[in-house]
Formats: sequence, C-alpha cells, structure tokens
Amino acid sequence: MNRIRKKELREIADQLEDLKDALETVKGEEEDARGNTPENLQGSERYEAAEEAVSNMEDAISSMEDAISSIEEAIGEG
Repeated sequence: MNRIRKKELREIADQLEDLKDALETVKGEEEDARGNTPENLQGSERYEAAEEAVSNMEDAISSMEDAISSIEEAIGEG
C-alpha cells in the first residue's frame, strides 16, 4: 500500500476514534441519567429504553473498535 492510501486510512481511523470517544461520552451521560432514575420508575418503559440505548451504544463502540483495529492492521500498525 502506498503512503497516500496509508495516510488516508490513518485519517479515517483517527476520525473513527474521535467518533467513538463522542459516543462513549453520550453513553456515559445516558448511564448517568438512567442511574439517577427514581426507584419507583425503574422498570418503566423509559428506563427500559435507556437500558437498551446504552446496550446498543456499547455494541456500536465495540464495532468501531473492531473497525479501527482492522484499519490499523491494513496499514501495518496493528
């Protein structure tokens, strides 16, 4: 792979890393909000939706980590 394509892939991996960090921030905020839910509302539809959102964000973060790792392997950094 030539230098130009390696540089392009490195930029993509860096962008993914930034997006992953942003997603982790949002996930943390959602976890905090869910954790501050009054006990009488735990188990409510809103609480369950927050749990599912956190789970989905965790899956997305994991997928992004896999993508970053694959890109780094493609450019010989992994």
